[in-house]
Amino acid sequence: MTDPIRPTDDEARALARRLLQEETTAALAVLRGGAPFVTRIALGLAPEGGPISLVSDLAAHTQALRADPVCSLLVGTPGERGDPLTHPRLTLQAGAEFVGRDDPGREALAAHYLRGHPKAKLYIGFADFHFVCFRVTGAFLNGGFGRAFNLTPADLSL
Repeated sequence: MTDPIRPTDDEARALARRLLQEETTAALAVLRGGAPFVTRIALGLAPEGGPISLVSDLAAHTQALRADPVCSLLVGTPGERGDPLTHPRLTLQAGAEFVGRDDPGREALAAHYLRGHPKAKLYIGFADFHFVCFRVTGAFLNGGFGRAFNLTPADLSL
């Protein structure tokens, strides 16, 4: 059997970047107590283009990320019609880095995030909410049936 992973091309890079730019949520996979744990989070992009989220200390996934920052994000929403497995999705392997409340770039990050998530204004200032930046180490794009690609952070312009 030949390798089902295609050579990464500009079309795959553009599709992956589009998914990151257009999606507002992602499935986040973490390790919790040594076992996989998946939840849905709000997804945004930092000004430099990397994926970010605003998370609460009360959330199980936040506690898991603080214990072990290795994680994965699944980005892409199935369309309303057709087989959901034919719609493109992007898996990101990453490490989570929390942005401190005293970080000099936090205010600009918050303003940028609110442009895409205006309802977050209701809780962005709560003491238990923090930004987390996902430092992408690798990616896998399933662009639909028979269209699979491995990508690097550089392929995503990160």
